[in-house]
Amino acid sequence: ALSPIRNAARELLTLDEKNPRRIFEGEALLRHMNRYGLLGEGQNKLDYVLALTVENFLQCRLQTIVFKNGTVKSIHHDHVLIRQHHIRVGRQLVNIPLFMVRLD
Repeated sequence: ALSPIRNAARELLTLDEKNPRRIFEGEALLRHMNRYGLLGEGQNKLDYVLALTVENFLQCRLQTIVFKNGTVKSIHHDHVLIRQHHIRVGRQLVNIPLFMVRLD
């Protein structure tokens, strides 16, 4: 998931800043990154997309978020609860530990 995003950002950075394609696709890419909380406040530039790491994506997974909330004893317990449909994201029951959780 990281490689195509970084490649898209790299390609957009080669275009002129006033290029309509760079503006349109760049804003869409940044909006997508902000939706998942991958970019912090004030990091609304394509340069910050290139600095993303795999760890940033791992922090957005359902399994990691539930574990960090402290409601489970271990990451393995967390995995079991998710697979057995005990965890809900919004109104949706999720049984996939790798589910990417959005901020909204």
